[in-house]
Amino acid sequence: DRGVVRDAKGDWDGAIADYSKSIELNPKHAEVYNNRGNARNSKGDWDDAIIDYNRAIELDPKFAEAYSDRGTAEMAKGDLDSAIADFTTATVVNPTNASSYYNRGNAKGGKGDWEGAMSDFAKAIELNPKHSKAYGNRGVAKEKRGDLDGAMSDYSKAIELNPKNADAYNNRGNAKGNKGDFDSAIIDFTKAIEFNPRYANAYYGRGIAKKAKGDLDGAIADFTKAIDLNPNDTEACMNRETAKKAKGDQAGGDADNDQAAKLGGH
Repeated sequence: DRGVVRDAKGDWDGAIADYSKSIELNPKHAEVYNNRGNARNSKGDWDDAIIDYNRAIELDPKFAEAYSDRGTAEMAKGDLDSAIADFTTATVVNPTNASSYYNRGNAKGGKGDWEGAMSDFAKAIELNPKHSKAYGNRGVAKEKRGDLDGAMSDYSKAIELNPKNADAYNNRGNAKGNKGDFDSAIIDFTKAIEFNPRYANAYYGRGIAKKAKGDLDGAIADFTKAIDLNPNDTEACMNRETAKKAKGDQAGGDADNDQAAKLGGH
């Protein structure tokens, strides 16, 4: 129990120590292995997490959560095929767990299977109609397939369910920008930044919208913030370059051109 409390507080090392002690006392408790795997997963120790999930599944082959959790570790390692296989097993063992469908949708999206991703997000929503992230990620899948209106509808639903969903605001801002509605896009990017002040992509997106409206100073400020947060953002460097040159700052633009070239952007 103490391990669960520490886990909830983000004390991963303390939780792992407690789970390990519990395993010493009862080495056949599948749930404790799974819990330790989750703590290790949270630390980014995916290999050891997978070992724990393997043991949990060995002890309880019908442990749907262990399959799903192992899938998240495999996905974090970039092994999307294994992740999809585990999420699929989890849906077979427990067909009513929305998270397994949601996670499989993310893995399919990672492979570019947007149709499959949409289907899984839709199933997650069917099982949990208040799954904000499923709406948001289905919106991404719809946008990837060119359905901007459908995407915006899903982003709006995600925001309705979770008004602090920074990703949904950012993604809706991008969709609005792609439709040429730059004023509304700027409002959405600003909300995303309000809820996540270190959201580099939101600063970049807002910069693009400001640049499109002719607000070059505002665009340069946003591109600069995006670069501060993500120094490898080639697109931000290139867009700041053109904004500076449009203002007559040739030297500043050339400096950004050089920086972008070093990053492989020119």
